[in-house]
Amino acid sequence: MSVEEQMREDWNRRAKEDAHYYVAFGRHEQDEEEFLSTASDVLRGLEREMKRGLPGTNPRARRALEIGCGPGRLMKPLSRIFGEIHGVDVSDEMIALAKERLKPIPHAHPHVGSGADLRLFADDSFDFIYSYAVFQHIPSKEVVFSYLADAARVLKPGGLMRFQANNLEAARTAKETWHGCSIEAEEIRAYAASFGLRLLALEAVKTQYMWVTIRKPGPEAVSSGTPRIRRITNSESSEPVAPNRGRYSAVSLWIENLPITAELLSLTLTVGGQPARLTYLSAPEMDGLVQLNAVLPKNLSTGLQPVELKLRDQTLAESVFRIIPAPPAVPRLVEAVDGLDYMSGTRIVSGSVKLFVEELFEPETLVASVDGVPAYDYSILCTDPMPPRHEINFRLPVSLGSGPKVLRLEAGRRLIGLVPIEIAPLVIPEVN
Repeated sequence: MSVEEQMREDWNRRAKEDAHYYVAFGRHEQDEEEFLSTASDVLRGLEREMKRGLPGTNPRARRALEIGCGPGRLMKPLSRIFGEIHGVDVSDEMIALAKERLKPIPHAHPHVGSGADLRLFADDSFDFIYSYAVFQHIPSKEVVFSYLADAARVLKPGGLMRFQANNLEAARTAKETWHGCSIEAEEIRAYAASFGLRLLALEAVKTQYMWVTIRKPGPEAVSSGTPRIRRITNSESSEPVAPNRGRYSAVSLWIENLPITAELLSLTLTVGGQPARLTYLSAPEMDGLVQLNAVLPKNLSTGLQPVELKLRDQTLAESVFRIIPAPPAVPRLVEAVDGLDYMSGTRIVSGSVKLFVEELFEPETLVASVDGVPAYDYSILCTDPMPPRHEINFRLPVSLGSGPKVLRLEAGRRLIGLVPIEIAPLVIPEVN
């Protein structure tokens, strides 16, 4: 069976079982309102990127395409800002659900695709192409880059593409259609360069949800004036300092007169003589300044450090920035939810718990217990190395019974948290 056939079979099965759950990862048997509401953060992010500008001046003449549209969760709300919106999905069962959901919207068109390309569409067809939590479930880099090659073909000159890929090390050898494969950041950079595309964002590197924004070059105004760094701040605040390591070790440069052709592939930034990792280049703000975000090099010396911005081999601007010592790490619990039905919160309905913990550098030392009874069957996944952030899953013994409880979390001699939970009556037998 080919990869495409396996994906179609698996996603048809998931669509029949509970399409809303497998698309939104929220809870089983979500109603329509709750299902659509799970897309709110994604929609805000996509609309933010569209503010960079799309081809043409008439919004109703613009066309959008979603790769992996599923049952139309994103197509429905985005249809209000495009004159025509299309979606492709490998699963004919998902497309049947999308057609039903989008029936009242005549300019929304879901299609069953091949599972590997966009052969249904002509060259230079779309102003905006997007994909969310789709490439993470494709167990073949060849298929992912087949989609991306075709996306470069069907995107209009001046058009934007925004998509996600899994950049976790643990997924690089996955073979099945849920965990999929992992795409390296350098592979995305090489893809953009090979197709002559401008890389504008490469965010959340080393996570399961690496975001990429790309523009296909088109007619552009010529910038004038001498580039200058107006200010440098911490990326997480307006403070003019950043620590030399940890979650806040990133900067934003505010630049005037940056050449319109500049992008992450052609720009280099050094701080203290070491290369910083560029993550995001904004469209010009109201005052004409462009924001360039970067993760600082590791182990910078504290104090004032020289900053140099280059376009290819030409120095554009120079400045200085103050590096301060990083504060000590303080492990903290970010969130505790049911392990399977995330929207259930701290009402534990599946017998399992999922934690998100930051700045715990030895997550294997975490011990969870309820009423002195230890949890078991732990699994640990690093979802973001920069804070760092870990996802820790474990099961609660059935012997605890149902009702209000307190979940105690410890790592070594440190108390991480006491979390009030409610254990629902369990129907799942305990696994020894």
